[in-house]
Amino acid sequence: MPTLPPALPDEAPGASGTARSAGSAEDESRRDALGGLAKAITDVFAPGLLVVVVLLAVGWHSTRSLTGVAWGFLAAFFCGILPYAFIIAGVRLGRLTDLHLRVRRQRFVPLAVTMTSVVAGITALTVLDAPREILALVAAMLAGLAVTLTVTKWWKVSVHTAVAGGVVAVLALSYGPALAWCSPAVVLIGWSRVRLRDHTVAQTVVGALIGSSIAAGVFALLR
Repeated sequence: MPTLPPALPDEAPGASGTARSAGSAEDESRRDALGGLAKAITDVFAPGLLVVVVLLAVGWHSTRSLTGVAWGFLAAFFCGILPYAFIIAGVRLGRLTDLHLRVRRQRFVPLAVTMTSVVAGITALTVLDAPREILALVAAMLAGLAVTLTVTKWWKVSVHTAVAGGVVAVLALSYGPALAWCSPAVVLIGWSRVRLRDHTVAQTVVGALIGSSIAAGVFALLR
C-alpha cells in the first residue's frame, strides 16, 4: 500500500494558517505604526503651532532683533494662542470632539472666533505701529481664514495643509527661495491627514493651494 511522503515543515497541519496569522499580525502592527506616525505628524504640525512659529520667524526677520520676536509673539497671541485656547476649552467642555476639528459642522464657530481674534490683533498691531512685515503676515492669515471659512460651509478642506502651505510660502518670501525645501513637509502633513482618514487627497491638495497662493499673494503685496 503506497504511503504519503512526509510533510515538509511548511506543509505541516495548521502551518499555512499560522503563517497567515503571523502575516496578519505583522500587517496590523505596520498599520498601527503608520497610524501612530501620522498622528504624531498631525499633532506636531498643528495649525495653531505653525502660526506661532511663522510669526516669530517673520518677527525676527522684520527687525533682526528680539524686538521683532516680541512683535511676532504679540501677533501670535491673537492669531494662534487665543484661538487654540478656545478650541481646547471647547474640547474640555464637550462642545468639540477634538483639537483638530474633524467634524466639519463644528469648524464654523472656531474659525469665526479665530477671524475675530485676528482682526483684533491687526487693530492692536496697527495702533502700536508694528513692523510692516508682521502686519502683512497677519493680513494674509485673515484672508486665508476668510476663504477657508467660506469653503468649509460646503466642503471639509484641510486647514492643516492650508496653514502649512502658507507658512512655506511666507518663509520663502522672507528668507529666500532656499526655504522652499520645506515644501515636502506640506506633502507629509497631507499624507498624515489622509492616513488618519480625516481628509481626502483632494481636500489636502486644495488646502495647500489655498494657503500658499493667498499667503504668497497678500503677504508679497503688503509687506
